[in-house]
Amino acid sequence: MLTALSVQAATLDDTLPDDLTEMSMEALMDIEITSVAKKPQKKSAAAAAIFVITNDDLRRWGVTSIPEALRRVPGVDVAKIDANKWAITSRGFNSRFANKLLVLIDGRSVYTPLFAGVYWDNQDVVLQDVERIEVIRGPGGTLWGANAVNGVINIITKSATDTQGDMVSVTAGDEVRGIGVARHGGKLKNGINYRVYAKYSDYDEAYSSAGAHDDWRSGQLGFRSDWMQTDRDSITLQGDYYRGKAGQQVSIANGPAGPSPGTINQVIDDTETDGGNLLFRWSRMTDKSSSFTLQIYYDHVGLDGKVLYEDRDTFDMEFQHRFQWMDKHDVVWGFDYRFTHDNTDNNQSFELDPSSRSVNLYSTFIQDEISLQDNLHLTLGTKLEHNDFSGFEYQPSIRIAWGMTASQTLWGSVSRAVRTPARGEHDVILRLVPPPTADPGIPVYAEGDDGYDSEVLTAYELGYRLNHNNIWSTDVAVFYNDYDKLRTLDPSVDPGPPATVRSPFDNNLSGETYGLELVSQWQVGPGWRLNASYSWLDMQLRLDSNSNDTLSKSSEDASPSSKATIWSAFDFGNKLQFDAALRYVGDIEIYETSIDSYVELDLRLGWEARAGLEFSIIGQNLLDNHHPEFLPDFINTRPTEVERSIYGRVTWAF
Repeated sequence: MLTALSVQAATLDDTLPDDLTEMSMEALMDIEITSVAKKPQKKSAAAAAIFVITNDDLRRWGVTSIPEALRRVPGVDVAKIDANKWAITSRGFNSRFANKLLVLIDGRSVYTPLFAGVYWDNQDVVLQDVERIEVIRGPGGTLWGANAVNGVINIITKSATDTQGDMVSVTAGDEVRGIGVARHGGKLKNGINYRVYAKYSDYDEAYSSAGAHDDWRSGQLGFRSDWMQTDRDSITLQGDYYRGKAGQQVSIANGPAGPSPGTINQVIDDTETDGGNLLFRWSRMTDKSSSFTLQIYYDHVGLDGKVLYEDRDTFDMEFQHRFQWMDKHDVVWGFDYRFTHDNTDNNQSFELDPSSRSVNLYSTFIQDEISLQDNLHLTLGTKLEHNDFSGFEYQPSIRIAWGMTASQTLWGSVSRAVRTPARGEHDVILRLVPPPTADPGIPVYAEGDDGYDSEVLTAYELGYRLNHNNIWSTDVAVFYNDYDKLRTLDPSVDPGPPATVRSPFDNNLSGETYGLELVSQWQVGPGWRLNASYSWLDMQLRLDSNSNDTLSKSSEDASPSSKATIWSAFDFGNKLQFDAALRYVGDIEIYETSIDSYVELDLRLGWEARAGLEFSIIGQNLLDNHHPEFLPDFINTRPTEVERSIYGRVTWAF
């Protein structure tokens, strides 16, 4: 049992080395994580399916964004819709508006309650400042609350203490027209460590035979300060501000829908985005067996496009207390209050009624890790919360981890999680543009419904980890998910006048998913490590007998049944590095349109000219000139295809 508690669970004092090929397999398995239990624990002992992307992974993979890094995580589906839109989910139900995956940046939720999803193009974090990304596949609602249904992605940035000095990075190529980052870190006389940064990104448009117009640009400024006020107290203050413009072509219906010319217009839209956040965190160790954390943040999101408009302010206050009780109990409990206010401008395609609304969320949780034996730990917990749409919700879980030997861990869990209604599912009137084969010839609307209820998941998971002589390791997880009250759109004809098709949101879908996720590492020799991952998923969804929804059930085909990746990290002499990754993604089908499976190759060659100065050349998606990955839903934007990309990068830390 622990004899002392960490002062700060979200920021670890021990940082990872610059090159993970220098770490032993045992050290890699024992990287400390915080997302599974809201406290530091060894990755090898966690009773959940978790994958950790380190800062060195981000550097050696040559990625330019968080979504690109997530492509290698087993069980996570990552697909590009166009140059600035992504469909990302965990364990099925993929969509641009994927609503069962909670995403956090330093404990701040970036999950928008407008449509229950993430604006991925707005999460343009400085990758050099990321300490690690912890990806939990499976429910995390007991600790993180509603919407952490199929997974949690927790992006944790470095302490300002670990980013002292200056850093400049420039990336440029064909599809990545330019990414520039400048950062300065220092220390004030009163002991406060700080960093400030600026970042600018410019991406070219993707491929479309009909024209893409989906290039995008963004600029961002930010800071972070960390202060060990006393031996017991640590304080963090950080913030960001960004502005951007993302292009798209969107189909907008004017007048009565139907096959006659001019009723559907393809409109060029440069969506403007802006936003910012400010976060304060205070952690205090009250004694050797007790500590607490108080976190407060404010977040603003602005989105102004031809269809979607959102102006949202969020205030969140969270308190967490951890203590040791009766030697065998490690208890974490806390409460949270979140206030959200939005304003919208209605248009002919998108309307919210009321156009402005304030929403309150209250929650509390408790989790107890019980040491049954030194190598056997049982974790019990639940989350209780109340929201303005579905009322009271509860999310209990039970987890057990057995250290069979020093190198083997067996774990299992049973959890309940909910996906609460989004603001749009209660209040929206959205003019849909169906594909020609489904166009009924009269206007079609998706409508919010006050009776729309939460989606419910009961999840069963089993996992096994093995480290064989610090040469080879494997991590396997299997799961069975039982869903109830999934979202449907049940159309009915309103004779008018004028005649329309009205499709209110309802809960008439249920089903099961089954899956297997496997990750293995092999230390081939000094300076050479091979990694491989494989995912298999099967989805079986069923409509209730009273439903006439013909589209929602098709989401069972929107995620590939199989995915596999193998990647190599090799260090030559003379400070040369060579990284290669081969990815396979199975075929999918969206609204009766098939997208073929594909295989792609990513390569990186890096050279450390001297300490702190690195040059690299990176190639992505090298096996095809271009290939499609996904299609839009709800809002009919023009999909484009991912193109082959080659770019160079220079990073100088001094």
